[in-house]
Amino acid sequence: MEYREISEDYSVSGQIQPEDVAAIKEAGFKSVICNRPDDEQPGQPSADTLKATVEAAGLAFRYIPVISGQITQENVEDQAEALDELEGPVFAYCRSGARCTNLYGLIQQSKG
Repeated sequence: MEYREISEDYSVSGQIQPEDVAAIKEAGFKSVICNRPDDEQPGQPSADTLKATVEAAGLAFRYIPVISGQITQENVEDQAEALDELEGPVFAYCRSGARCTNLYGLIQQSKG
């Protein structure tokens, strides 16, 4: 499983599988955010499936679905709130990691 470090406390990746959660925990992450809507692609694991696996591993989970190419102000606010509330470092995923990265950039811009 590959991921990109965006900041000291925030990394992103493409779609993860339940069997990736142990490696995410081992890498030192404390929280996982799913930015990918369920059923975006046939066969992807649902947010609920990953939430159960993540929480069973002792990590926090947040589901903030973002439609590809359609990030809303509400998405940015929800992600910013999650990053304030969740223990870091935070691991966020979507299909490719792009939405997670763009959300983070928009949060930084809004902080001025």
